[in-house]
Amino acid sequence: MSTLTNPQEHEIIAIDVSFTRDMICLTLSDGREVKTPLEFYPLLAKATEAQLQNYRLIGDGSGIHWNDLDEDLSVESIVLGRKAYNYSKVG
Repeated sequence: MSTLTNPQEHEIIAIDVSFTRDMICLTLSDGREVKTPLEFYPLLAKATEAQLQNYRLIGDGSGIHWNDLDEDLSVESIVLGRKAYNYSKVG
């Protein structure tokens, strides 16, 4: 019998980020590759290819920062498919 480990035991760390026309693609330190729709992240969905590529991993790979877009996303949120809140629709 095998059991799964507690998901809280391991931090989710990105080692690479890439993009397709409509997806953000993460390579994780544990070997997984995860793709999430760019439409979940409105600032990324509207960004140019150059803006998307101008990112850096932060927090030892637990987050991603896009300086041109003033956008930060946690790797865990991307892996879990959490959508970014769209502040432009408020008010």
